Order: sequence, then C-alpha cells, then structure tokens
Amino acid sequence: MLTGKHILLVITGGIAAYKALELIRLIQKAGGTVQAILTGAATEFVTPLSVSALSGNPALSALFDLTQESRIGHIELSRSADLIVVAPASADFLAKLAHGLADDLASTCLLATDTAILAAPAMNVRMWTAAATQRNLATLRADGVTIIGPDEGPMACGEFGPGRMAEPAAILKAIAAHFAGAGGPLAGKRIIVTSGPTREPLDPVRYISNASSGKQGVAIAEALSNRGAEVVFVTGPAEAARPAGCAIIPVTTAIEMRDAVLAALPADAAIFVAAVADWRAASLSSGKLKKEPGAPPPAIELVQNPDILAEVSHLPPGRRPPLVIGFAAETESLIDNARAKRLRKGCDWLLANDVGNGSGVLGGPDNHVYFLDGTTELDWGKQSKSEVGENLAERIEKRLFGR
Repeated sequence: MLTGKHILLVITGGIAAYKALELIRLIQKAGGTVQAILTGAATEFVTPLSVSALSGNPALSALFDLTQESRIGHIELSRSADLIVVAPASADFLAKLAHGLADDLASTCLLATDTAILAAPAMNVRMWTAAATQRNLATLRADGVTIIGPDEGPMACGEFGPGRMAEPAAILKAIAAHFAGAGGPLAGKRIIVTSGPTREPLDPVRYISNASSGKQGVAIAEALSNRGAEVVFVTGPAEAARPAGCAIIPVTTAIEMRDAVLAALPADAAIFVAAVADWRAASLSSGKLKKEPGAPPPAIELVQNPDILAEVSHLPPGRRPPLVIGFAAETESLIDNARAKRLRKGCDWLLANDVGNGSGVLGGPDNHVYFLDGTTELDWGKQSKSEVGENLAERIEKRLFGR
C-alpha cells in the first residue's frame, strides 16, 4: 500500500525510540522506503547503526556534515520525501516545530519543507497535559501537522495516563490513510468529530459516565479521513481503538471536551457523536466517599454540564461550522424526541438511534439510525457502524460541495 512512497522518518529522544525500528520494518514491508534522521537525544536510545541497517540508508544526524550536505543537502532531504513522520515526537521537539526553531538537522529539515508532516507524540503524562504542550499542539494542528496518539497506559516512568507513543501498526495505518486520502473527495475540508463517553468525577475513585464504546465515532472519523478530510477527533475515555490518520485530542470531562472543540475551530463541519454526561457533581470530594454503617447515602448535588452541540450550533457566522450534526440516543418516542432535540439544539442534521434495553447499540457492532434534517426523515435501517459512517460521509461530501 506504500509502493513508491518515500518516508522521511525523524526519530527524537525518548524510551519509545525503539518502536521506530519496528515502524521502519512495517513501512518497508508495505512497499515504502525510509530515510531516517536521528536527533542527538535519539542516539541515546537507538544506535545509528541499527537504524541504517534496517532502513538501508545512512542514518543522518549532523547538520554540518559536509559530505552529506554536498551529496544531499538538508533542503533536498526534506523535499524529496512524500511524507515526513516524527516518531517518537518528544515534547521538546514539538515545541521546536511549533515555534519554528531550527538548531539541528531534524528541525531544520522540517522548517524547510512543504511536505505533509505526521507526528506521534511520546512523553510523560504530566508533560503531555502541560499547558505549554497543549498550546504547541494547537499551533501544530493549525499549521496542518497531523497528530496521531498518544495512547493511554502505563509508562516507563511508572505513571499511568496519556503519553505512550501510538503503536507502529497504528502509525502505519495513519500513513496509509494519508496517501489514500490525498486528493480524495473531502480533501481540504476540516471536520471535528466527538466520540465516546465523558467521565464526571464524584471523588478520587468514582465518576458518572455511560456505556458508550466510541465505536460509532471511530467509524465516522475513519470514513471521513479515508475521503481526504482533515479530521480532529475529540474523544472521551472510550474502549474503541482510535482512528488512524486523525488528529486525536483525548479528554475526560464534558468541560474538557467543550474546550477542545472550541479550540479546534474553525471547521467545515462538526459531528457530535459523543455521549456527553448531562450532569456533574457541583463539588468534588477530596477523599473517597465512605459508606458508614447506619448512615444514609451521601447527598450529591448535581449541576448541568455545558451543552456542546447547542453552543456550537448557535455560534455566530464565521465561527459556526457550515454543517453541524448531532446524535440523539433515545430509549422511547425516538422520532418525536429527535425532532424536538434538533430544533432545541439548533443543529442542521440529527441522527437518532434507539439505545433501549435489547437494542445492542451501546458497545455493539451495529446501529439503527434515523436521519433528520428538518425536511426529510429517513430510516437507514440496521447497519454496521462502519456502514453508518460511510453513508454519513457520503452525504457530508454532497452537502459541502453542493452535489
């Protein structure tokens, strides 16, 4: 699937650098070629010899190597690639890239290129969630850099959370999606997709949430990305694997999801698939809520979460996406509730599904969706969630391009 494609792979410093060796092997197995650049920090984790042996090309690192400069040149090196992949992308290197710094071969090549860039961040969870890192990521996304990952899980430092580099197979899938989508029918369109549940904490160990798996949101995001759209995927803590080729923004709470969506604007369309918790605790207990013998259950005061769909639907022209799509998960009076919700929220389209007991929708592979746009009400019948994603992507394409 990568036959004839040349990948410039930038390996930066971090324990995840060893995964870059597997990525080289997968790219070559898919028919692509690899030229690798190692930052100085990367050589502390993997050797240039091992990278050269796997890639079949010399691993480069010195900006002022006269032999390499005379034979290749850092300008030609970056422009000869069909895609530039940074894996792992450390917090330090992302900061350099976001601010246009060029003090080594890797950062100089990326500043001097007009080739598409895909970055797979890898860092400590606190570095990932730091305000400076999130600002840099927002800048890079606005500049057109595709961010894949990071994954959530245990880290070499002993902490747990988002920050693990996406697995090489997922990065390969994102690379393939990039080339599949290049020149696709939705190329040049930026689309926000929310997915999964949110978790609203009650105390350090408990939270309010729901049974959303995130599978439908992933299917929609992949269908759009495969058509060439730039997809910003804002996801709560879902069990479904994240879609390849999309800019992934992991969040936990409804407020975090709202802030991420607003920061991702402007966009040509926004699709709100996420099952956002309607309420959150008015105050978070600093300690675990205890069950005391003979005592009544603790009183938990709830307040409403922000209504993200309604807020985006009512943004002023120029900031509101031209197409806003909502989802309605109902357990009774499906069509009546869906009609009322579309009007109340102010969205253009609404997809309604029955999630009552026995429906199998939440967590299952299939969905039964009704499409409403104010003039038309269509029963799409029972389909796989992938088929729902494809049907919606096709309809979005027709709407955005007036076909």
